[in-house]
Amino acid sequence: MEHKDAEELLARALTEETAEPSGEEVQSEATKQLPPRWEIRVQAKFDPVVEETKAYRAMASEVDGRYANVKLEKQADSEKDEGQSR
Repeated sequence: MEHKDAEELLARALTEETAEPSGEEVQSEATKQLPPRWEIRVQAKFDPVVEETKAYRAMASEVDGRYANVKLEKQADSEKDEGQSR
């Protein structure tokens, strides 16, 4: 294929095809942008932040003890309500 033939083919393809997408294409693009109907949530058995804090506290201690009173365990009330959202 020569250079002129390629240019003519390209020019013809660009002028003959519609610039606007068809109704089906618009509808499919709009559907892809919608959020999913279902959301998957995984309930963890333990809090990774609490576990990491326990590990750090096991390795070292606070200099001034300002976080010594911060509890890392779940309270008994939150364990009773397991499975219920608030």
